[in-house]
Amino acid sequence: MIKAVIFDMYETLITLYGSPVYFSRQMAEDVGISEDIFTPMWRMTEDDRTTGKVTVDEVVERILRENNCYSEEKVRLVMDKKIRYKKEAFEHMHPEIILMMRALKEHGIKIGLISNCHSEESTVIKESVLYPYFDAVCLSYDEGIKKPDLEIFKRCLEKICLNANECLYVGDGGSNELAAAKNVGMEPAQAVWYLKEGSMQPVGRLKEFVNIEAPLGVIDFVHKNIAGATMDGTRSKKDDVISKLLSVFSSGNHDKKEQNNTSAAKTADTLDDDDIDMDFIGG
Repeated sequence: MIKAVIFDMYETLITLYGSPVYFSRQMAEDVGISEDIFTPMWRMTEDDRTTGKVTVDEVVERILRENNCYSEEKVRLVMDKKIRYKKEAFEHMHPEIILMMRALKEHGIKIGLISNCHSEESTVIKESVLYPYFDAVCLSYDEGIKKPDLEIFKRCLEKICLNANECLYVGDGGSNELAAAKNVGMEPAQAVWYLKEGSMQPVGRLKEFVNIEAPLGVIDFVHKNIAGATMDGTRSKKDDVISKLLSVFSSGNHDKKEQNNTSAAKTADTLDDDDIDMDFIGG
């Protein structure tokens, strides 16, 4: 029986493609270095940035110094923009995300987070509106390891005090996270609610995994799992909570959902191949 849902962050709980992006192309332009020079230097530090060996501002400073154009102002400009846009992503969440988190809590389901992230993202996540909902958090920058390393999944299980077969893992599928979750013994499912067909998001639909079309579909998945495990026909108070939250969403938030989805689609459709920053594949 599912007792916890462990989430990925990027393209699962929030999307970086529903608001202005700030990837290597934009950074290169701001510091006055050719993208052809900046981007390879940036990407070669991906592992070190993701596992906490180096901070983003240290990498930016290094690139600037090696190109003889360092200034504190340029580093500050890049960091200010990266933090601003990462914070803004939380303002463009799918309208069902908070309802889903509330429903899981009301249903007595624990919530975990495993995210590949950099120094500034770790800070932004901890200051976000979502952070108080988590019972266990494993951020690659803090843990020193990243997905798909099975160890980061095992650490989250230790923190949440459950066995792998008691956990549903929900992610967009980047970094081979769904296969890793399955290998460690969790039930994997792909979050596809931010996925826009024809857009430049890094991961498409994965037919080998269950696809969940909307955040509240996670509640349905968990509810059916619990119902199947108990095998009785009684209706509990927790069932009523779930039904009430589903009803509230259906009656009061449909228009907002359509507006947000339209906005996200417009933003994502304007991106080209070079806008898919390697930093955010499966965070």
